[in-house]
Amino acid sequence: MALYSLDKVDEAEDATQRGLTLDPTNKSLEIVASKITARKEAKARIAAKKKAEEERNRKEKLLLSTALRARQIRTRKTDQPPDVEDAGIRLSPDPLSPESMLEFPTVLLYPMEAQSDFIKSFSEMNSIVDHLDYIFPLPWDTKHEYSINNVECFMETVTGGLIKAGKKLPLLQILSGGKVEVVDEMVRIFVVPISKTGKFIAEMKARKTT
Repeated sequence: MALYSLDKVDEAEDATQRGLTLDPTNKSLEIVASKITARKEAKARIAAKKKAEEERNRKEKLLLSTALRARQIRTRKTDQPPDVEDAGIRLSPDPLSPESMLEFPTVLLYPMEAQSDFIKSFSEMNSIVDHLDYIFPLPWDTKHEYSINNVECFMETVTGGLIKAGKKLPLLQILSGGKVEVVDEMVRIFVVPISKTGKFIAEMKARKTT
């Protein structure tokens, strides 16, 4: 039937039932009626699955928002977020459990060399050193300026200034309290050789005033 082929299942069912009322032994209509029943059941399953997924997503977002507020972690979205595919702030291992830990996509920026490293999941309980430990030595660091004991880490504050990010502190301790914010679900940490921190700070201040 044309209505069935257009996936107008309810209309097709109504027309088929009227036809069977007039001709109860019509085999063609019986076949169509059987197909319509199967299609309705399939559509109902798809709708139920979609509803369950939407409800799960709603609960995940609510729990994530609650977790961020409870930890006093500020977040902000811009009109042009970076393309990081499926990376985002999440609760792990179970996004529906309030007992789960927060994980953040994180970019380590080496501003004095115009280089960077991306960490897809940085747990709130891990420190920067936990990651530098396996990232260092850097393949492009021919002068051997970047080692755990020879760098300082910084983050931008909400007001556009800089704050030193303790390398051995849990990420949670750095992010909580409202001095910094996570923009577009991405933590940004500047990693600078101690010998170049003065130059880096001066450049950041100059950029802020321009």
